[in-house]
Amino acid sequence: MKLDKLFQSLLLTGMVFVCLSAPAKGEEVQEDVQGESFTQVIGKSTSPQTASGKASKNISQLSEIEFPATSAQMLVQTPTPTNPPNPEQRSGDQVVPIMGVKANPTNKGVELILETTRGEQLQVTNRSTGNSFIADIPGAQLRLASGEAFTFRSEKPLAEITEITVTNIDPNTVRVTVVGEKNLPTVELFDDNTGLVFGINSAAIATSPPQQPQTPQDQQKPASETPQQEPTAQQDEPIELLVTGDQDRYNVPETSTATKTDTPLRDIPQSIQVVPRQVLEDRKVRSLKEAVETVSGVVDGGTNFGAPSGGRVIRGFVQTGNFRNGYRDTNDSFSLTGIGTIEQVEVLKGPASVLFGAVEPGGIVNVTTKQPLSEPYYSLGFEAGNFGYYQPSIDFSGPLNTDKTVLYRFIASYQDSSGFQDFVHTDITTIAPSITLKLGDRTDLNLYYEYTNYNGYPNQSGSWFFSDGSFLPRSLFLGYPDLTFIDAKTQKFGYTLNQKLSDNWQIRNNFAVATTRTRDAFAGGLDLVDDSSLIDISAERRRYSIDNYFGQIDLLGKFKTGSISHQLLVGFDFNRNVQIFESTISDSALPNLDIFNPDYNISNPVYIPNYNFDSSTQSYGAYLQDQISILDNLKLLVGGRLDWVSQNQTNSGIDSPEQNDSAFSPRVGLVYQPSKSVSLYTSYSQSFLPTSGFNPDGRAFEPTKGTQYEAGIKTDFLDGKLSTTLAAYQITKTNVTIQDQNNRDFQIQVGEQRSRGIELDITGEILPGWKVIGSYAYTDAEVTEDIDISVGNKLLGVPENQASLWTTYEIQKGDLKGLGFGLGLFYVGERAALSDNSVELPNYLRTDAAIFYRRDRLNAAINIRNLFDTDYFSSTYGYTLGLERGAPFTIIGSIRWEL
Repeated sequence: MKLDKLFQSLLLTGMVFVCLSAPAKGEEVQEDVQGESFTQVIGKSTSPQTASGKASKNISQLSEIEFPATSAQMLVQTPTPTNPPNPEQRSGDQVVPIMGVKANPTNKGVELILETTRGEQLQVTNRSTGNSFIADIPGAQLRLASGEAFTFRSEKPLAEITEITVTNIDPNTVRVTVVGEKNLPTVELFDDNTGLVFGINSAAIATSPPQQPQTPQDQQKPASETPQQEPTAQQDEPIELLVTGDQDRYNVPETSTATKTDTPLRDIPQSIQVVPRQVLEDRKVRSLKEAVETVSGVVDGGTNFGAPSGGRVIRGFVQTGNFRNGYRDTNDSFSLTGIGTIEQVEVLKGPASVLFGAVEPGGIVNVTTKQPLSEPYYSLGFEAGNFGYYQPSIDFSGPLNTDKTVLYRFIASYQDSSGFQDFVHTDITTIAPSITLKLGDRTDLNLYYEYTNYNGYPNQSGSWFFSDGSFLPRSLFLGYPDLTFIDAKTQKFGYTLNQKLSDNWQIRNNFAVATTRTRDAFAGGLDLVDDSSLIDISAERRRYSIDNYFGQIDLLGKFKTGSISHQLLVGFDFNRNVQIFESTISDSALPNLDIFNPDYNISNPVYIPNYNFDSSTQSYGAYLQDQISILDNLKLLVGGRLDWVSQNQTNSGIDSPEQNDSAFSPRVGLVYQPSKSVSLYTSYSQSFLPTSGFNPDGRAFEPTKGTQYEAGIKTDFLDGKLSTTLAAYQITKTNVTIQDQNNRDFQIQVGEQRSRGIELDITGEILPGWKVIGSYAYTDAEVTEDIDISVGNKLLGVPENQASLWTTYEIQKGDLKGLGFGLGLFYVGERAALSDNSVELPNYLRTDAAIFYRRDRLNAAINIRNLFDTDYFSSTYGYTLGLERGAPFTIIGSIRWEL
């Protein structure tokens, strides 16, 4: 208890200290012997264009572009300050997107065009370091028309120029870097209708005397009077470019899950980890539980009857509800979201009720799906591996009209696998069309539909353990396969409407319906018979349906009160969930199964009604959040939510009294940024989750509540290419139901559980071509108050130590360019297999590997999961036959063409 209070006191003291500290405010000016910083204001751009973000072989020539002879200013080798920026100019404005980057050869070298979509003025601050010219553009971001960030890179574009790159160094700044081989390049800056134009000359020319900026008379000459030289034959040859889109990134600079606004991760006072599409592709992830293996503090929470989408344990607490694009999805473990439809997976750590309502305190997992693109995109893929696995897939997208106001995307896949357990065979079908309608300059409507079917003979949990620590073979099927099957169909459809009221205010409306229809049957083991080799077998058939309806409306706005900037969110949502469950069982006992000599031959039994269960849950929530920028480097997040929940249940024809709950869930956090690359944060948040049932005196159970204190540091290295998050937290969950010692037929709410720990996550690119995503978590999750279970027992399935590392390297130059290798290490420590801690699952280290080749539009790879065939347990359900074994050595070959 003293440690408990000490931990809380340290976190609270940290919060107060940051609040009272006088923040340092200043600008970092980098300089060296060859150059000094200065800023220029660039004129407007009026012609919006888009870029596909793919390698281009057909680049337009200088003669195809008409340059105005006005407002040309020179950035020379030894610049002097000109037009210093107005510090108030961009205050409160939105970030200007740069929708594409083009490189065109000229008679002097190459010109780099940064295409913008609006006419806002941009500031350009340049400096030189050694042989490198560097220009920073604050208030801008590289972003495709689809909303995806991207990176531009051109290697050896001309003689004596090593590389040209254009990158997002943070969510609000674009950096242009030109590297000369021996000398500093000469760079001219133009204001053109297409955007910002950097005229880059060979570094050899840079040794000539610096050019002076043009006079106003020169700038006002008509274009017809400006002589232009025709490009030479050599200059007509296309330049080979390497343009990498957001799919090439391992670190994502911003997300909307934590705040429901597009917010840089460094500005969020809570730990949130994003697994982007490129990581999913590189690892060849086949399920959602595999997707989060690289996130700290997240372990497999077990699956229901072999379901591919089961629960996860986040910071010590089981999380079963799924979220899709920021709103609640169905809670059924057979309700799938096809991996091929996922753009990225986001894990928000800690209580999230302030925006998402009733959830467990450990955190949530949100899936962001792929959206229609404004440029044509066609992808054909095929995967195959051992255990009879194969999966063809397609992903088509693009505009349906010339104005690009109607966009579509169509994704489909079929997955077939036999699995590593005897008699197992499943197939998964996914069909996911979507369409985006641009109904005007300020109105967008996205409509989507997704169908998945999970069908076959799933694996049967039951890796029986013995007193000597040995286990049965992982391929053994503990049940009767002829009495086992599953057929689960899920349909999801809905819309998202975005309506801009002005440049600073907008309304967002979501509506979604998800339905699941499942039929399954199993005949599995329950327990050993009198310590023999025989196990009891129970046969059951089930039929259940889940209908989930969700609606949400948000008002988002930006405004200022004096010098303080606000980003306001006001919202309301509702959720209705209806479940119908029917069960039948065999009318007589089935023959026992000998685990050492199983006989699977059996005749079909007669099934009789067992029980049925109906439930209906309705919830309404209203929330308010304000993201306050007190200073540029001091940000406050304040929010709160009111929830009202009503539940109705009928169990085998007996109605239970209606249960009504309400709760208020606050969140407050503070971020202090002593530099552009460091964010210190602290936060406090609460969660709630309704609990069904009644006390012995007839009173309805109160909702369980979670309270978290968190503090941490977020850092960016290597110009934002590599990011880390270090977090310390404590979560206390109260009102946990336990069995009443005085009346075993009832439960009471006196239980308490606590989880506290330290987490480290790292994502990004260490060197060109070398990417990494890794994590470490120390989790101390235990029972702190109980009657039945000993206080101090570890929570089920939670390891104290867990670590992961996935890294890839892709050769960037030469004949082997595009060839790459990947290595993954996944460690999970000892975990309690049963709630009484009498059995402990052993630790394990799994090794994954990959080799891949990317060239032009071809992607080919060979992935190996569990390279050394480690025998391990992935999860536990808390009973003797509720253990799940990890898959043995698995190999997958894949190929994908992008047309």
